[in-house]
Amino acid sequence: MPIAGAGKDSEVMSQLAVAKLLADQIADPDTQWSLGTFGAIAEFARDRDEPVTLSASDDGVAAVTARGGIAIRVRDDMRPFASESLAKQHWNHRVAMCLPEQACAMGRRAALTELGPDAQALRTQDRDGVLFDLGLDAPQADLCVRVADPEVARELRHHLGRPVFEPGNPAMGLILAANPHRVFISRIGRAEVYQPIPPHDGKSLEGPHTHVLPKLLKSGRTHPATEPIPDGFVPCAHFYPAHPAKDALGQARAFERSRHDAFQRLLAELGAPESAAFKHEVIAAVGRGELPWMEARVASRTARANIRIALRQMKAAGEASSALTAWLAAFDRAEPSDDEADDPSRGHAD
Repeated sequence: MPIAGAGKDSEVMSQLAVAKLLADQIADPDTQWSLGTFGAIAEFARDRDEPVTLSASDDGVAAVTARGGIAIRVRDDMRPFASESLAKQHWNHRVAMCLPEQACAMGRRAALTELGPDAQALRTQDRDGVLFDLGLDAPQADLCVRVADPEVARELRHHLGRPVFEPGNPAMGLILAANPHRVFISRIGRAEVYQPIPPHDGKSLEGPHTHVLPKLLKSGRTHPATEPIPDGFVPCAHFYPAHPAKDALGQARAFERSRHDAFQRLLAELGAPESAAFKHEVIAAVGRGELPWMEARVASRTARANIRIALRQMKAAGEASSALTAWLAAFDRAEPSDDEADDPSRGHAD
């Protein structure tokens, strides 16, 4: 079954191929997942030895643990898109599950809204819980909490129709004290977090957790500027295959060639063809011992980022040559944009 690339002339990836891709990834405990928008994201991860309920079919996939869950549905207009970006160290990679812009919008509620019992909850025991949309007006996701305690639900109902971050509104304090499940929903699925919300000055727990950053939400962006998404599409969920040079917590580890090769295949099949071709040119030029290219050839920010990613990958893989040293010295200098390279929706407190 062919997996088509992301170029405008390429064949669209079939639903069965998308289902197979998702099934392979949900079965891998080292793959992480996220669902949300720029400034608010729910992340799902599980340990290798952690009990999990998995399901995979032609319609979609799901994984549920005692700490949280993720479910992704397959749609005929869903497009997977693979990309890489610079990080402060190494590089990041991911596959965005995108929908056409006109098909991705959710409720866009701007105030606390009761949605009723959560009949679609991933676990049967959670389906009597009451969903409340936080009213954060996210473009492609409804950002909700699920309240099981009837008394907490009654208290929240007193504040329906008000923005939760409105000065003097006690709703967010009630939510933080109650520690309800966080449920983020898009047109292609949902992510649920059952772990407690850490204190305001606390660190996010390992495994499933959420980040909500109101200042970033106000931008109205659907994704970070550092993530290339095809024109006319919006990312509605992501998966992050295991990185070859760092662990799930971002700590450096011995380079794993098999992980690198696996994602490079995804990048070739599902990424932007022009970016992949440019990276191959860089790798070939370094391999031939060419001098670093002149700045005019790499004037764009995207081109510079692709060069730096290629060089960092060669270095991480253990390659060593005078040419690689010269290219690293020419191109992999610290730049102001490095501090923006990580997705700012990830790695912050809930």
